[in-house]
Amino acid sequence: MKKFTTFTGIAAPVPAINMNTDKIIPARFLKTIKRSGLGVSLFKDLRFDPDGSEKPDFVLNQAPFRDAAILLVGENFGCGSSREHAPWALLDFGIRCVIGPSFADIFYNNAFKNGLLLITLPQAEVDALMEDAGRGANARLTVDLENQRITRAGGAAIAFEIDPFRRHCLLNGLDDIGLTLAKADKIDAYEARQRVARPWLYG
Repeated sequence: MKKFTTFTGIAAPVPAINMNTDKIIPARFLKTIKRSGLGVSLFKDLRFDPDGSEKPDFVLNQAPFRDAAILLVGENFGCGSSREHAPWALLDFGIRCVIGPSFADIFYNNAFKNGLLLITLPQAEVDALMEDAGRGANARLTVDLENQRITRAGGAAIAFEIDPFRRHCLLNGLDDIGLTLAKADKIDAYEARQRVARPWLYG
């Protein structure tokens, strides 16, 4: 999993509340278990008409938000059915961080397990960042996970809270497999003891 430290990117506003996972990545695109290639289907039915043409009023079809790395979202983002494809699609599109007043629990867990940072802020602070986004290409935010700080385009900083364990995993690029491999010496030592104590288990 890619480490998350500090990065600066364009922030795109997607203010709709209760944005469910089927809107983030429609169910018809869940046939693959690959994490790559899903970005083109992110918000598919919101971004494109049935004939495949872009809907010009959707924010990610507008310059400069086509290159957004941060989403500013409404409350309860990621509700609905559980699907890891939702964070996969966001990451494949280029989104590294999503900032909003609240997130659905299962989506929240899936996002962190896949290296997508979710930041929960009071609605008033999210609204202020949404206003910043009106600056277009100048609506760049710097997200500093180590110091738990968002720096706005004008230089003002917003502090955010995050679970220490999730922060540790993102800073070190550790998913569930990485966390297990970090204990490889203890696992090897245990298996060596088992071979001595119960040799019949190993043929």
